[in-house]
Amino acid sequence: MVESKKMMWMLKKDLLVLWRHKPRLISLIVFPILMIALFGYGMGGSIENIPVVVVKESSGPVTDQTLNAIKGLSLYDVKDIITSPDEGKQMVQNGQVKAAILIPPDYEDINSSQTKSVTIYIDSSDQIAAQVLIPATQTLFTQISAQIGIEKMQSTGLASAIQVQNVSVASNSMAAFNPQDLMNTINFQIVKEYGDIRYIDFLVPAILAMTVMFSAMFGMGESLAGERERGELARLFMTPTSVTTVISGKILSKLTIETVRALILIVVAIMLFGVIINGSMVLTLLLLVLSVLCFVGFGIMISARVGTQEDYAQIVMPFTMPMMFVSGVFYPLETMPWIFQKIAYLFPLTYANDALRAVMLKGAGLGAIWVDVVVLLGFTALFYALGVTRFNRDI
Repeated sequence: MVESKKMMWMLKKDLLVLWRHKPRLISLIVFPILMIALFGYGMGGSIENIPVVVVKESSGPVTDQTLNAIKGLSLYDVKDIITSPDEGKQMVQNGQVKAAILIPPDYEDINSSQTKSVTIYIDSSDQIAAQVLIPATQTLFTQISAQIGIEKMQSTGLASAIQVQNVSVASNSMAAFNPQDLMNTINFQIVKEYGDIRYIDFLVPAILAMTVMFSAMFGMGESLAGERERGELARLFMTPTSVTTVISGKILSKLTIETVRALILIVVAIMLFGVIINGSMVLTLLLLVLSVLCFVGFGIMISARVGTQEDYAQIVMPFTMPMMFVSGVFYPLETMPWIFQKIAYLFPLTYANDALRAVMLKGAGLGAIWVDVVVLLGFTALFYALGVTRFNRDI
């Protein structure tokens, strides 16, 4: 027989426990809102505002119309208009822009029979952005080419000749103008800075960072919050053991486990999917070690003040899930609304992804990723400082 009063008492008891654990209560409310926003708003957006630079080696009305057409599309965020092709290529290599659109010196000569070579110099390491930029830019210049072709028709008198009823006059005009020129006004060329990058190549570096993040952060929940809940930490602190010793031991343990796990993932990716690491394997491993230290520090900071493993999980989830979606693991940051793009740079996973992709896909050295490394070191120092100073051994 169901005892309704006791059932209501149990319900009241659980609600009171939840009310007393404010972090858990807040997480239960905030987390679903975040997930709805990320899936429904952030992940549902189209790719826009991709940073590009235009290299303008010509000047005149046709060039100006082309620039206005590029600026008028939401796909492009034109960071600069320059005149040096080498400078444009360097901006792509430095990661300042995703592509450089090179307009040639003869672009204004619409009456020339020579085709004009417009080149897009693209950062192919961002495979998704490249997939969008290349066809969109090609379509744009196809339309511009058709417009230039029409102007060539008009300048040669072909448009007037077609309207003339005298067939011989029309034939003479047609002979002076090759209609095939309409199709060949602009020759669109694509130069991929890092060759053909597959989606799996784009994905693997971020999957490594994300795996390290989840394992390190949730592992610390079991390691510290779980042991505190089971009373193991209390028994440990009955011995002459300092907080620093305990935390250092946990760091060493997680660092060893996660480094081995990352190595296994790299080997599997190479063997099963043919993933190639273009940069230094040593630097890749050092970045993974730094990422492990950073996310373990985050876990220590959270577990420093919580009494149960469930509390820890509820507090961590609103951080880990948004990081996974906002930090460019599966999609480039350009797919997201601008507010999420700004928020992404508040998360350490964004910098870990960026550094690992630069090394593994572009072959970058430490000099190219020093900003990411410094930011990760800053996050790590902050997390450990807060974790050690706020660690409560008596909860």
